Amino acid sequence: MGETVALIVAAGRGERAVKPGTKGEFPKQYWDLAGRPVLRHAVKAFLDQLSRDSVFVVIRPEHQALYRSAVADLITAEPVSGGPARQDSVRLGLEAIAGRLSPEKILIDDAARPLVSKAVIQRVIQGLDKADAVAPMIQVSDTLRRRHQSAFELLPRDDLFRTQTPQGFRFSAILAAHHRFSGESFTDDIALAERAGIPVLAVEGEEMNLKLTTAGDFETAERLARPDFSDVRTGSGFDVHRFTGGDHIWLCGVRIPHEFGLEGHSDADAGLHALTDALLGAIGEGDIGTHFPPSDERWRGAPSHIFLHHAASLVRKLGGVIAHGDVTIICERPKISPHRETMKQRIADILSISPDRVSVKATTTEGLGFTGRREGIAAQAIATVRLPVR
Repeated sequence: MGETVALIVAAGRGERAVKPGTKGEFPKQYWDLAGRPVLRHAVKAFLDQLSRDSVFVVIRPEHQALYRSAVADLITAEPVSGGPARQDSVRLGLEAIAGRLSPEKILIDDAARPLVSKAVIQRVIQGLDKADAVAPMIQVSDTLRRRHQSAFELLPRDDLFRTQTPQGFRFSAILAAHHRFSGESFTDDIALAERAGIPVLAVEGEEMNLKLTTAGDFETAERLARPDFSDVRTGSGFDVHRFTGGDHIWLCGVRIPHEFGLEGHSDADAGLHALTDALLGAIGEGDIGTHFPPSDERWRGAPSHIFLHHAASLVRKLGGVIAHGDVTIICERPKISPHRETMKQRIADILSISPDRVSVKATTTEGLGFTGRREGIAAQAIATVRLPVR
């Protein structure tokens, strides 16, 4: 069997699915599903069959940060910038792959189908030994009716099938078809293949391979995707930084104008440092100084989101999920409340979790101690992670 690659299309806006607490601007392929971004589930499904350098992802250019947070540690290929429509994105992905490799077969998948099984992927790959185009399909079992004015016409369903992804193709054939019919519009790549006269082989799909289209679909997917995470662990963190000269400070990943700065080897973000230690503590991985020693000049002035992202990646390498992060800022000034929601969102983005899994609070020491004398800022944090039962 020649080389097989996968192309995951993740360049959509997800406009029909609105994330709770947002105005729809947060794309569904990066939503939290069972503790991990949807796109991460989709990519990992193919890594059981293909190598890290054989999986490619098409994204919107403005989603680079979301992409890197979700899957950059899993695959080696740089993401491909998509086009205005799905068909454009697939073509651009195919062209990018052709510029790097010469694969014999390709699997084209939608990031919105994160629960595709190994069995479905294997059936599509094996089908390509018999045909130039393969699609998983499920026969329609529901009673179907077409609305005609005020009445409903019953439709026969014996010959009706639902088509899923991934769809498999001989690479050269589907690339040529995309170039030949680039001016036409198709619902999926199988429709394009049929337009090009490529015979299609149907293999068995699965009901679990559902497409996440609306917010309600996520409720079903959440139940299907969540394994047994009954090994629940918590960790705590605490950090302090003194005030020094400057005109701003960093707290929980947010730049806040202030009459002083904070002294530290990195950007002195006490909130992110405390949460990083809490995550590391929950999985027994030491503290922030173990992984990023202050004696190492590489971390001088470094943004603290690097540290927190690293801690989150260690949790995921264990197969775990981050259930919750709770940060308390202890200071007299600056006021934290105007920045609280921005801090929550920033932490959620770094950890690739939903903002409703993040808490940011603030308190004072009623004028007592070094924070009461406004000599510095302290932060404490608690993190809860769920690990799979081993």
